[in-house]
Amino acid sequence: MTTTAPARLPTGCPPLPPRHWLRTGWVMTASGWSANQFSALLGAYHSGPGLTAATTSALFGVYVLGLIPGLLLGGPLADRRGRRPVVFSALAISALATALLMAGATATGLLWPGRFLTGIGAGALLSAGSAWTKELSSPPYDTVSAAGAAARRSGLFLSAGFATGGLAAALTAQWAPAPLITAYLPHLALSAAAALLAARTPETATPGGQLAAATTAAPVPAPAPAPAPGTAFRRLVAPVAPWVFVAPSIALATLPGLVDAGLTGWQTVYAGIVTAVTPGTGLLVAPLARRLAARHRIATAVAGLAAVILGLLLAALAVACIRPDAALLAAAVLGAGYGLCVAYGLTEVAALAPPDRLARLTARFWALCYLGFCTPYAITLLTGWFAPATVLLAAVVPAAATLALITHRGTRCGTRRPV
Repeated sequence: MTTTAPARLPTGCPPLPPRHWLRTGWVMTASGWSANQFSALLGAYHSGPGLTAATTSALFGVYVLGLIPGLLLGGPLADRRGRRPVVFSALAISALATALLMAGATATGLLWPGRFLTGIGAGALLSAGSAWTKELSSPPYDTVSAAGAAARRSGLFLSAGFATGGLAAALTAQWAPAPLITAYLPHLALSAAAALLAARTPETATPGGQLAAATTAAPVPAPAPAPAPGTAFRRLVAPVAPWVFVAPSIALATLPGLVDAGLTGWQTVYAGIVTAVTPGTGLLVAPLARRLAARHRIATAVAGLAAVILGLLLAALAVACIRPDAALLAAAVLGAGYGLCVAYGLTEVAALAPPDRLARLTARFWALCYLGFCTPYAITLLTGWFAPATVLLAAVVPAAATLALITHRGTRCGTRRPV
């Protein structure tokens, strides 16, 4: 009788590289979740504690006041001290902020420090976590992923947190007891899980800003930085950055309250659907962003700004006609604009920044992006003098001006980025 030896794998096949970037990606998801869980509960804060629209819009914007210093301090600190200590400190601050928001269900004054600390934690996570994820997606830690994919991954994980965080909070608030407390519990669980996963991830930067050498592969020399990264950032990235979050902030914080008059009892669920659809569409356009980047350096930005303009026009129509379905379509288009603009910005930043300045340039990008979160408060103030639909139509003008500016400047740079 003969026996057959078990098949063996070819000995010449190299093992798959460890996906360390997948662990740090959950840090980015926790950051997006923390930001958007409050957005989905704005209607619940109207009907529960009775907060006014101006107050909830201001609370929405206070997040930015914390986020800007979190970004601008977290980025340089992550370059000097390493990614790990900044990420773990930011996760702790983010969890504390969520605890304060939970306490704000009965003591509404705690919502203000809760939102401010949410911004601090999210800002530090964005700057340090984006750099960590990008570096772990690049040699010597990952020799398989393309450069463009490495740059975009942090944005994809962030969008996943935006989409799921808002929807989970809204559904919990609709049917769970003590909704303004229990709606925040999933974020605490996610933060703990993200911390456990990140604990097993190698540090990519040593004190002093030098990239750490991997123990499993020989170091690969870093590519030479692009000439004059600061100038290129100011000319091609900075004008687009605020529109990254102008689009979703209008969809999340402005549109639901203007079109939900006929959704009695379901306003929170509708807001949750909007908070899932907007960043969810941003995730779906990732393949399109990759193809556009292969065609021309600014093609993704041009398409993103065009989507923002179309989304604003649809939003104005939805508000004028009080149509929740049209507002949902507008949110999807605005989400596509968000996804394309953020993919463009992260790809440019990764290509422009020297390795020892990646986190701080990433922080500058996110800081400019989050200026867009002030838009709902500005719209609330302007609606004291103008109809909401008119204000949304007026927002098309600066968006179109930005599109014209980027198109003009981009015609001089025909280079393509890695995809």
